[in-house]
Amino acid sequence: MTAIPAHTFWQTLYPPKAFSNDPNTVFADAYPADLPDGRQILLPIRVLPGDGTRAVASLIVNQASFEVEDALTEVMATNSRPLEPEIVIGVPTLGLPLANGVARRLGHSRMVALGTSRKFWYDEALSEPLKSITTPGGGKDIYLDPRMLPLLEGKRILLVDDVVSSGASLAAVLRLLDKAGLSPVGICVAMEQGNRWKKALSPDAAGKVRGAFRSPILRHENDGWVVDSDLI
Repeated sequence: MTAIPAHTFWQTLYPPKAFSNDPNTVFADAYPADLPDGRQILLPIRVLPGDGTRAVASLIVNQASFEVEDALTEVMATNSRPLEPEIVIGVPTLGLPLANGVARRLGHSRMVALGTSRKFWYDEALSEPLKSITTPGGGKDIYLDPRMLPLLEGKRILLVDDVVSSGASLAAVLRLLDKAGLSPVGICVAMEQGNRWKKALSPDAAGKVRGAFRSPILRHENDGWVVDSDLI
């Protein structure tokens, strides 16, 4: 595969098998992920901080084409519909456009957005420190607007985010909801990145996660990147 201009990632839905993603493939700068219907999305490979031997395939939804975003939310809504959710909670930042799209496709009139910017009427008791693989410095808190509690209490909640990778940010969100006495019936993400996130969650929470597609953890080898079978 030739070098791909950075601005062209996440813009095109390719036909099934347009690119090989066999576990034995050596990837250069992109990984082709499969949607359930076989169509593929090319994801840029990003080297993880550290010794430079591990990498992941990246998805930045707010830089994706509307066609790709729509395809993801269609799959996510299809995955979630059997749960009969009554309200969708979106996780900032990149989970918010997906939560919007999923809620619309489920026939909802609105969704509830969590926030990382504290408003003066927020309650610190409804906050939780937040950290993710893409923001290793951390330092953010996530908040639930107390005014939204009447929309959530006693409802079947669907939690929507863009990616689950280490599981740290998802675990923080679940702790936040638990503080409010809330538990989602399902957790819907665009991408499941590897399997490491399962160790950060309870078995019950991990079993609620459904992704539109999966991507592996990659290991540097043969002047390229291969699927790390220990961290798929």
